[in-house]
Amino acid sequence: MRFLTALLAGLLFGLGLVISGMANPAKVLGFLDLFGRWDPSLALVMVGAIAAVFLPMQWVQRSGHTLRGEPVTLPGTRQIDPRLITGSIIFGAGWGIAGFCPGPALVALGAGMPQALLFVLAMLGGMVLFNLYDRRVNA
Repeated sequence: MRFLTALLAGLLFGLGLVISGMANPAKVLGFLDLFGRWDPSLALVMVGAIAAVFLPMQWVQRSGHTLRGEPVTLPGTRQIDPRLITGSIIFGAGWGIAGFCPGPALVALGAGMPQALLFVLAMLGGMVLFNLYDRRVNA
């Protein structure tokens, strides 16, 4: 059942990204072009996502479990530290250069967009490099 729930959630997420155009790097770059031909549609997609999840998240935070009764573990800290700031800057730079973030990149890869393959490979490479760095620093 857990697999089916994850599959349906992933399909719904991917379908939403495709319908809203968020798997299209040009659409994302249009949103990021604040001083040019700004496209506010990504902001509307974000507001829609927040609105859709707001009440369910309130329930989960109060109950501490999913509708299926599984425990939910939310992040325990809200601290803004140098690691979060550095990661945000790197993420934002990659997003601004490529027009992809991880979810839409995987959807675009599944749709056969060649530039998505390069982005996903670079993203995986970055994850590997970070894990090597993190192990060395925290060893």
